[in-house]
Amino acid sequence: MHIHILGICGTFMGSMAVLAKELGHHVTGSDANVYPPMSTQLQAQGIELTQGYDPAQLDPAPDLVVIGNAMSRGNPAVEYVLNKGLPYVSGPQWLADHVLQGRWVLAVAGTHGKTTTSSMLAWVLEHAGMAPGFLIGGVPQNFSVSARLGDTPFFVIEADEYDSAFFDKRSKFVHYRPRTAILNNLEFDHADIFPDLPAIERQFHHLVRTIPSEGLVIHPTTEPALQRVIEMGCWTPVQTTGAGGQWQVKLLSEDGSKFEVMFEGVTQGVVEWDMTGQHNVANALATLAAARHVGVVPSMGIAALSAFKSVKRRMEKVAEVRGITIYDDFAHHPTAIATTLDGLRKRIGDAPLIAIIEPRSNSMKLGAHRDGLPESVVDADQVIWYAPANLGWDLAGTAALCTVPSIVSDSLEGIIDRVKSQAQPGTHVVIMSNGGFGGLHGKLAEALK
Repeated sequence: MHIHILGICGTFMGSMAVLAKELGHHVTGSDANVYPPMSTQLQAQGIELTQGYDPAQLDPAPDLVVIGNAMSRGNPAVEYVLNKGLPYVSGPQWLADHVLQGRWVLAVAGTHGKTTTSSMLAWVLEHAGMAPGFLIGGVPQNFSVSARLGDTPFFVIEADEYDSAFFDKRSKFVHYRPRTAILNNLEFDHADIFPDLPAIERQFHHLVRTIPSEGLVIHPTTEPALQRVIEMGCWTPVQTTGAGGQWQVKLLSEDGSKFEVMFEGVTQGVVEWDMTGQHNVANALATLAAARHVGVVPSMGIAALSAFKSVKRRMEKVAEVRGITIYDDFAHHPTAIATTLDGLRKRIGDAPLIAIIEPRSNSMKLGAHRDGLPESVVDADQVIWYAPANLGWDLAGTAALCTVPSIVSDSLEGIIDRVKSQAQPGTHVVIMSNGGFGGLHGKLAEALK
């Protein structure tokens, strides 16, 4: 079957393309911007990519068009599909029908940590010999691909609350029908499609409604929004993590790189790993709970976590030049920025820490998170905010409210000059953006030489 994917370079659609190819389909696709790392992964799989949305790419007509959620009415390829009556489907619906049907789906949902936690869970199952399939919105370093079918019943999926397509405004995760569900946390996000937090809570409850009574829901005790979701009605056993929950930890190092795991008051073992931050400790607890549900004993899960290598672009150390360490991180929400900087601060002690932040997500551009930004950077010694040309609010005003020295720059060159003048051996520089940031990581490393 010839499947053509509109919007193929998004992390979800690109991963879906890999699975379609593995199922034996002839897969092609197009995107407004064909760029790495997804374009590289797709070309390595022999998937033909077209730049742009000229309807000519749909002639001769494919057997099926999968339409990504970034596509809207008025897009020339979308209009052609509708006018010609070509068969089309959303990505999550295709996945549900052709990959997830009849499998034991383990879904990881939440505002933060979905990619890291689903990568941890896939790795723990892999380490236990369960060879799961998975679809993850990033590239886990233990696997080097973002998706694979797997030939066992188990399938781990990053379950996103973003909408499915222009014709299906339900959250993607409503299609997945998990048996094991991790609800990591829940805050307001995606201001471009959700008016407020209760609207997102309703979507999470739609997910809870699909989990069977023989399944399992896992969530932390510390999230009031998730508590409200469960109180709307839950027909599934629940396990809780964190303070007062069935799964608890005792930190053996302040930065979260070593901790003891307890289940129902009984010590299960000690995780010692390269990760930092309380948020990753919480991700690990949820992972162990989910893995136990499919038969992985906690001691085996703990051994796997100690060999976990994280995900590309999640506090990934990308360069060390003249004693200055540069990290790439995906954080694009005040909570994620704060927890990431807190974890690094606890690891490096009093060493100088410079944060470079691009407010790039749709919610950031709309100013939905601006009030939380000054407080999110307190663990840095100084902050450089990048003001892209299309930002619709006063970033300088926000920077002025920071309690640590903050400047705003509208050019990569300005950022590089600032870091060169400030950084000395022993300085840690964290670059935070959910995009490519104009290749700043490489340019900065080169300039520091």
